[in-house]
Amino acid sequence: MVKNILFVCIENANRSQMAQAFANIYGKGSVNVFSAGSRPSGAINPKAIAAMNELGYDLTEHSSKSLDEIPDIVYDYVITMGCGDECPFVKAAHREDWNIPDPKNMPPEEFNKVRDLIKEKVGKLLGEL
Repeated sequence: MVKNILFVCIENANRSQMAQAFANIYGKGSVNVFSAGSRPSGAINPKAIAAMNELGYDLTEHSSKSLDEIPDIVYDYVITMGCGDECPFVKAAHREDWNIPDPKNMPPEEFNKVRDLIKEKVGKLLGEL
């Protein structure tokens, strides 16, 4: 059965976008993946685009969205990326907060460490489904 997963952060420009990308790559056919932000920036961070390009994924196909722009369903998993009270309640069977630091202002090397952490966590999540 296909699972619905939502990744949430504040701006929907970095962490949740990369998590959505990894879930699309590694969960193809077994998950429907969404991402959104509590206060979306309206644009994907160029650093996130560059970091994912290094792995062969084109984030320019994504868009920064608000929680109002995603389907109003009960998600199988809602994963918040460390936004605490900034992430409002979304209906979900399972909820997790990964408490991942916001890489927005990090230099590329540090940004890529956050990207790799997200990749590892998404892989583990998909392995548990």
